[in-house]
Amino acid sequence: MPDPHATFVARLHLTRGVGPVLGRRLLDAFATSQDLERAGAHGLKQIQGVGQTKSRALAQGFIESEGVLQDELHRAQDMGVRFVTLAEPEFPELLAPLPDAPLALYVAGAMGDDNGRARDPYPLGIVGSRKATPYGIEQCERFSAHLAGCGLTIVSGGARGIDAAAHRACLRNGGRTIAVLGCGLSRCYPPEHRDLYDEIVRCGGAVVSELPMRTEPAAEHFPARNRIISGLSLGILVIEAPRTSGALITARMAVENHGREVLALPGRVDSPASAGCLELLRKGEAAIAIEPKDVLDALEAPARHAHLGTHADRFPARDEPARPVRHAPKPIVELTPEQAVIATALTEPQGLESLSRAVDLPIEKLQAQLTLLELKRVIERRGAEFVRV
Repeated sequence: MPDPHATFVARLHLTRGVGPVLGRRLLDAFATSQDLERAGAHGLKQIQGVGQTKSRALAQGFIESEGVLQDELHRAQDMGVRFVTLAEPEFPELLAPLPDAPLALYVAGAMGDDNGRARDPYPLGIVGSRKATPYGIEQCERFSAHLAGCGLTIVSGGARGIDAAAHRACLRNGGRTIAVLGCGLSRCYPPEHRDLYDEIVRCGGAVVSELPMRTEPAAEHFPARNRIISGLSLGILVIEAPRTSGALITARMAVENHGREVLALPGRVDSPASAGCLELLRKGEAAIAIEPKDVLDALEAPARHAHLGTHADRFPARDEPARPVRHAPKPIVELTPEQAVIATALTEPQGLESLSRAVDLPIEKLQAQLTLLELKRVIERRGAEFVRV
């Protein structure tokens, strides 16, 4: 990790007692590792939320973090894992501005593009019960496969049940998926998902965690893991969740803390497995998702803002603002070959049926691609016709 600022951020991440909010306050107060070390306990005592006792522990912890970081980097390198800090362009753009975003992520697989910049313009979090019913698995696979085929990145938690179904359906349809774990990446939890995680990485996705490499899975890690799933995503789709499900934590965090879109799939009114989803719908905390198109429609506005770089302004996160760490240029709009054919065919306004004949695509598949082209601001809808911008 040759960049001094990235090293500073990484050391803060690994300092005992430093979380996302305090970490940002320290980044605001000190420009370099040397500045913080020179300030010592006396200087740290002046930081909001740090008192006399904690200042001494933080000063000592930061000194020790240098050795901890070297050990973590060696361990990560041995396993093909990279340490990506908030200060680097590869750090996910939707997650970075949030006050509760981790200062760094451990990443197995690909988080950035070929130029080292953050990717995944249209990520969707899919969450639900570990003890999913056949109905939940079936619907999860339907939504995940279709939305992955439309170009959305599927983000989930790698757990049994709905999470695993979302990842696997995405992979089967050639999509990109990200698994966010509640343990260190040198641990595999659940143990039977080792092949799944290997396949995610092999197929161009990513397995990530904020936790040090050897951290064992523990119940207290999973709510924190859920905030990363929400922060990485434009919206959250809850497939199946009882009233006590951790998926509901993710959904409420997405709405209340991150300003994300939340959708829920309805189930049988007498099924405990769907009680949490029905409660979200009843209270108006989630929009209803019956078809994959419902998800695409809900994500249209936030995706446009994400593309234009105004997402954080439209959906301001709660609490104190995150410290800005970079201003990466927006990427050039890239089209799939199929999308390029559609855009080329729109030399003049066309309705859905005539365009379907012109590009030789079934209407259902064409509608999905048209929605993505609208998100990319390549075309726009004018009444019953589509026009290339």
